[in-house]
Amino acid sequence: MNKIENREYRELFTRYRNNPILSASDWPYCVNSVFNAGATIVGDETLLLVRVEDRRGISHLTVARSSDGFTDWKVDSEPTFVPDPENYPEDIWGIEDPRITKLDEGDIWVITYTSYSAGGPLVSLATTSDFRQFKRLGSMTHPENKDAALFPCRFKGRWAMIHRPSTTSNFGSHMWISFSPDMKHWGEHRILIPARRGAWWDANKIGLNSPPLRTDEGWLILYHGVRQTAAGSLYRLGLALLDLDDPTKLIRRSDEWVFGPDKMYERIGDIADVVFPCGWVLDEKRDEIRLYYGAADTVMALATASFKNVMSYIKSCPKVDSA
Repeated sequence: MNKIENREYRELFTRYRNNPILSASDWPYCVNSVFNAGATIVGDETLLLVRVEDRRGISHLTVARSSDGFTDWKVDSEPTFVPDPENYPEDIWGIEDPRITKLDEGDIWVITYTSYSAGGPLVSLATTSDFRQFKRLGSMTHPENKDAALFPCRFKGRWAMIHRPSTTSNFGSHMWISFSPDMKHWGEHRILIPARRGAWWDANKIGLNSPPLRTDEGWLILYHGVRQTAAGSLYRLGLALLDLDDPTKLIRRSDEWVFGPDKMYERIGDIADVVFPCGWVLDEKRDEIRLYYGAADTVMALATASFKNVMSYIKSCPKVDSA
């Protein structure tokens, strides 16, 4: 068992006082729940691509925009990006949990999302330049696989994607990394961050949350651990750091979770005890990370953190020997 260092616990993220920021009652059409939104900056606005579950249980994605990232959200009057099972049969039971990556090359965003196929969830990709028109690239993995996001740049000419294949065996569900020359054909699969074992908060099943965030110290990774309890699953968040030039190298990893369900809107809902971000936004001028997360698979909420404090924390976490 790893040594537990004598560090004083610090609350890195502060919940926005007016949470939740978006709920079904804010929607211009009838829906069951709104949660697990991807996030990015488009022009002067914060854009959320929100997972919206209708009253059949099928999810689609709808854009919400805000000038300050906190208030006065403008929601598209109708679904923005919908399942297309006629042309993409893997979408038959909906599309879910988008992650948005703004590429370094051109004015293009890549959206990774979960297609809920008849064989289980899998990873699909689409691109857009305006969040009004989308180009679908189709499915990238076979089931079951989800919690995927791309890095914004190529590594030795190849795109890199973090994802989480699941297994029914006892080997655990880990975070993997794969590479592609064209975003369509993926290979060189390897485990990137393994789920721990035993009583750890992130034992047996983990997955990526928000897309990798580039920092001077490396790629900042936000991931979730799913702990099975007698009362059900418990979703909490941890941090990790990857090498900036070689993202297959795990440098540091938090032993403790840094954010977990606590408030009533996180503990009670369609799925209790879940905090699940799919996007975050860094405002370097304000030294602020804005973390957008689904709460209890029912509403959207927001938490903020000092970027400097987050980086100071992850640099204090144990080093990982990934050789």
